[in-house]
Amino acid sequence: MNSIQILEKLISFDTVSSNSNLELLSFCEKLLKDASAEITLIKNKEGTKGNLFATIGPSDKPGIILSGHTDVVPVKEQTWATNPFKLTEKNNKLYGRGTADMKSFIACALHTAIKGSSMTLTTPLHFAFSYDEEIGCVGVRSLIDMLKEAPFNPLFCIIGEPTSMQVAAGHKGKVNASVKIKGKEAHSALAPNGLNSIYLATNLINEIQNIQSNIMNNSQHDEDYEVPYTTLQVGKIEGGVAVNIVPSSSSFLFEIRNLFDDDPELILQKLKNKANDIVKSHISKFPDTQIEIKTINQYPSLNTSKNAGVINFIKSLTGNNSVGKVSFGTEGGIFSKELDLETAICGPGSMEQGHKPDEYIEKSQINLCDQMLDNLLEKLRFGI
Repeated sequence: MNSIQILEKLISFDTVSSNSNLELLSFCEKLLKDASAEITLIKNKEGTKGNLFATIGPSDKPGIILSGHTDVVPVKEQTWATNPFKLTEKNNKLYGRGTADMKSFIACALHTAIKGSSMTLTTPLHFAFSYDEEIGCVGVRSLIDMLKEAPFNPLFCIIGEPTSMQVAAGHKGKVNASVKIKGKEAHSALAPNGLNSIYLATNLINEIQNIQSNIMNNSQHDEDYEVPYTTLQVGKIEGGVAVNIVPSSSSFLFEIRNLFDDDPELILQKLKNKANDIVKSHISKFPDTQIEIKTINQYPSLNTSKNAGVINFIKSLTGNNSVGKVSFGTEGGIFSKELDLETAICGPGSMEQGHKPDEYIEKSQINLCDQMLDNLLEKLRFGI
């Protein structure tokens, strides 16, 4: 099977994050077993999803990790011209959910395993396929915990997220957080007798906007990013029952996407201090007033030096000399922080097509990825 034939099979598995990825992993496991790989499957507590870690080549020395996530974003409420879970070719473009983000890289990696099985590698090649990346890089953590106990720390990690085969040295960190607010219910005709929780929510959201404005105007920038500063954003808000009832409860979700040198915990503390001030201003009249801020999940930023060994290594594989950073997050920050592992991002396709209806990848991008991984195999044959 070539990379496109493997991709066709991968796209047929509906691995939206709410679904299991085990059927897809079973397919990957068979291909890797046929390539004489050593395979470890790490399931979640429910036994419904898993990470797959595999190695070809010697197991007594450090190797190179090819890392990718198997889950995809939903297609619900999107209008597609083709079946999102059936690979469709039109004008040298391959359509389907996950073609860009990021099953094409996994397909190329699996094809590389097949080709590598007929070679004698002096440096091992590892494959790390994870779950639930799309909901906050959740699943990969158990795989990384396993690697912490491994006898050898890998040399480099290549995250195959779509970068149009350009090398990316970094991405921002992310914090997802929830806010729950308790006020006091009342008839709207007697509104001053209640405490409108939606008003409290907007007071705190106003503080989020103030912090964002201050960061944008006064904090450090990193011009390698399209948005060169740390951002805060409220993405969902709920509250109220009817227009004639003062709402006693409300809630909203917000995120922080931070530069490497900006500590998101300091931003969270500022918001918690503001929340405490809001509560204190009402608690004498409304003693049950509450504002609760909780972190749902988070992952760290990636900030690999542009002169790092992994950057030069990938450049030697692709022939491209430019190095940038990506706006979206990856598991790369976790690999880098938790394993002290030199990590960079390089993969086929563009995130401009990711998460959208009629997601696609150009066939030329798959060819470029195959070429990069062929060059990788040559290096692994003769040693790094």
